[in-house]
Amino acid sequence: MDGGRGPSEQPIFTTRAHVFQIDPSTKKNWVPASKQAVTVSYFYDVTRNSYRVISVDGAKVIINSSITPNMTFTKTSQKFGQWADSRANTVFGLGFSSEQQLTKFAEKFQEVKEAARLARDKSQDKVETSSGHSQASSVNGTDDEKAAHAGPGDAHLKSENDKLKIALTQSAANVKKWEVELQTLRESNARLSAALQESAAGAEQWKRQFSACRDENDRLRGKIDELEQQCSEASREKEKSAQLERRIEALEAELRERETELRDLRKQSELIPQLMSECAFVSEKLEAAERDNQTLEDKVRALKTDMEESRYRQSRLKGELKSFLEVLDGKIDDLHHFRRGLSQLGADH
Repeated sequence: MDGGRGPSEQPIFTTRAHVFQIDPSTKKNWVPASKQAVTVSYFYDVTRNSYRVISVDGAKVIINSSITPNMTFTKTSQKFGQWADSRANTVFGLGFSSEQQLTKFAEKFQEVKEAARLARDKSQDKVETSSGHSQASSVNGTDDEKAAHAGPGDAHLKSENDKLKIALTQSAANVKKWEVELQTLRESNARLSAALQESAAGAEQWKRQFSACRDENDRLRGKIDELEQQCSEASREKEKSAQLERRIEALEAELRERETELRDLRKQSELIPQLMSECAFVSEKLEAAERDNQTLEDKVRALKTDMEESRYRQSRLKGELKSFLEVLDGKIDDLHHFRRGLSQLGADH
């Protein structure tokens, strides 16, 4: 469903908003026409020179409002605006996500409203011109006869008059179509009113449920705070436990080292009797060695004494030998002299 748009209608501005309609019973409360933000567009009909605001939610037309010069768009808050449509017998409200979108829609509404006023003034001028032309035709002859004798200006007026007749015919057809749409909208409004009453009853139930949920939420928040506190304490205890575990691991490692050392000492203690026996044997050998050493020292002292005596005797012998050698040298010299004397004596004889 396209909201009754004809092939000559074109979108000139599009935005998104939450659509509301005034409650027909109270004329005060707003009734949501869409569950979520929907597309809202301005359409311009080239043939009719008219403007409409149209919004469709799925296959349902929720806005079909023709803009007239006497309409006014009012900003009721920073993100909400409304306008009254007497033909649809309702008030439309739009909720935007930002103030900028609301401002743009309001500016475009003012532009479209001014364009509709200009189109209306131009249409009225055409109707008045066409009416004067018809009166002149009734005085001076039929339209066909006038067209046969009239100039180019009269022919243009006749063409405009024909276009106006066609537009009026289309307008009559559109009025019938709009009446059908209006009846459909009224039926939809009645269904929406019934749905609103059901929604009001459901809203009360939802309020009670919301209150219960809020109380439950408060209780759960208290429980969550308590659990968070417990979790914090558990975290601290966990950290302490981790520190104790690390300390225990260090102590266990140290204990294992001590046990290893103890095993080594036990093994060494098993060797102590053997070592003591060996030590006694070594002590005996040491005592014997000391005795031998003492004996050797005595022998060394005796040898030293003998050596000194030997040195003394050797020194005396060297002196005596030296004296003997000196005497011997004298004797040898005397013997040489004696041999030379014998040799000389032999030579003389």
